[in-house]
Amino acid sequence: MYLAVGLGNPEKKYFNTPHNMGFAAADRLVETLGGEFTKCECKSVTAHLRVNGEKVIVAKPVTYMNLSGEAVSELVRKYKVEKGKLVVVYDDTDIPMGQLRIRAQGSAGSHNGMKSIVQLLGTEDFVRVRVGIGKETPMARIDYVLSQITEEDKQLLNPALDRAAQALSDFVHGCPVDKVMQQYNGK
Repeated sequence: MYLAVGLGNPEKKYFNTPHNMGFAAADRLVETLGGEFTKCECKSVTAHLRVNGEKVIVAKPVTYMNLSGEAVSELVRKYKVEKGKLVVVYDDTDIPMGQLRIRAQGSAGSHNGMKSIVQLLGTEDFVRVRVGIGKETPMARIDYVLSQITEEDKQLLNPALDRAAQALSDFVHGCPVDKVMQQYNGK
């Protein structure tokens, strides 16, 4: 069983913000796999799918970003997600706008949602897909990540979200993470 989690904030006012790239990638993954979000469980909305005969759950925590670990840890416990079968997708201001960076493990960096997940899971050993939202801006980081995405930025982010969804799809189809990294990192 695979668990793919997209991070974001649940209120409508946040949907078109850089901080909701995880939600947007999860939406595209579910659309690609022909499913829909139909359940509310473990402080998340989830889509339950089958890929190559294996169960795949795609989740969007409704805890708000900084408490994402509450939802992810509950889902991991409930479904007994095995090591190597959890992938989290989220925004990263340290990566140039529109680029992806995939890692098999690593620190949470400065991302509060990831800090919450690492703390509550007690491990950094899970796959992460980071969607770059970094750009020069006079705004404070918190103001920028919660601002509305410009049409110009959408030109870079939409293809990145498509690639992120495809990377997630490859992962839940059983493609080894090192091959997913080779194909999508830096693009």
